Amino acid sequence: MNKLIFTFIALFFLNNCSLNENSKIWNGNQNIINNNKNIKKVFYEEKRIVSEFNQGLKLDLSKIDINFNPINNQNNLGSQNFSGLLTKNEKFKFSKIEEKEHVKFKPIFFNDGIIYFDRKGTIIKYDKNKKIIWKKNYYTKSEKKLNPKLNFFKYNQNLIVADSISKYYSINLQTGKLNWSKYNMYPFNSDIKMHNDKLFVVDYKNTLRCYKVDSGSECWNLKTEDTFTISNSKYSLIIVNGAVIFSNSIGDITSVDINSGLINWQLPTQSNDLINQNFNFKISKLVSDNKSIYFSNNKNEFYSVDIKTGITNWLNQINSDLTPIVIRNLIFTISKEGYLYVIDKDKGNIIRITHIFKYFKEKKRNKISPQGFVIGKDKLYLTISNGEMLRVNLDTGIFDRIEKVSRSFISRPYIYKNNLYIVSNGSIVKYH
Repeated sequence: MNKLIFTFIALFFLNNCSLNENSKIWNGNQNIINNNKNIKKVFYEEKRIVSEFNQGLKLDLSKIDINFNPINNQNNLGSQNFSGLLTKNEKFKFSKIEEKEHVKFKPIFFNDGIIYFDRKGTIIKYDKNKKIIWKKNYYTKSEKKLNPKLNFFKYNQNLIVADSISKYYSINLQTGKLNWSKYNMYPFNSDIKMHNDKLFVVDYKNTLRCYKVDSGSECWNLKTEDTFTISNSKYSLIIVNGAVIFSNSIGDITSVDINSGLINWQLPTQSNDLINQNFNFKISKLVSDNKSIYFSNNKNEFYSVDIKTGITNWLNQINSDLTPIVIRNLIFTISKEGYLYVIDKDKGNIIRITHIFKYFKEKKRNKISPQGFVIGKDKLYLTISNGEMLRVNLDTGIFDRIEKVSRSFISRPYIYKNNLYIVSNGSIVKYH
């Protein structure tokens, strides 16, 4: 009897718990599915498939122009005077550093030596024989613990410094003695440029600041749109045709009258969605040929922009945050994946794409990334994240030598007076 009653009750409940689409049980699951459809992936990066193009095309570089004075306000290095033998190396040593970002700061080169800094902000002047001429540190004990990183600019017999902890100052190049020292409200995050008696530098709040070179007093400043996060890359600025043109953390390019500080034009290059994830946004240095500005970013965008109007001349899909190099009517750049692009600078057409990393095994390719490159007389020199440097034939895009510079992180290469320099962890390596 009890078994009969239990069976009757079980059948009653099963009959009421319908498995149709109107069931409350299944409605709950359906709501979960419907809600999932409304979920938006915020940090999504589109992956483009890139392949080689015209890889058999050889460039005629017989009439290439050599830039014997690459230090300029337009970041236009061009082809520089270096033969590319890499037969000998020397080292200018300093204390080991802790952050990879340290090596991204450029040394000052002289005919008779080099100036650089260590992890505590000590400025060191070496002679050409690697002997230390003087060492000066103008930071307090607490400031040294912040590991200040220094941007340098040489002006006559003085060295101008703007650092990553809000300080800027001037010292005498011969003696290292302090001329003047001041503080900004925020740390600096760009190279220093100069025009006549004025200095220009951008801080982390996306503010362009103009200072007098003889005293450090501020002439004017211009603040652009700010974000809540700190950029992973340095901002860039150039001076051309009476204007200071600079980038900021959200990809805005702004042209400012060099005397008044008033905006000539502004070009936003990114949508509002990117502002919320700009910690991952990286942009190359701005480069100019007096008519246009060229730059790229890690969002698959390479721009050519008219200097006078700020109007985009052309836009191509190239994933790179390395500084492009302009030689005559050609632009050279290297993507994050190791593809060398040769571009027609007037129309933006891609002339050739060569995969420099294709001869590496896939396991190695997945672990390395380009750090920076320079172009010598007929060779391209590319440093990569594993401490190696590749020498690439510019006419074919194929590398013919691998040079192990360091076991640790290294900087982009620099060419000065037919020598090539690379900053590594604890030294500056010199190649003849």
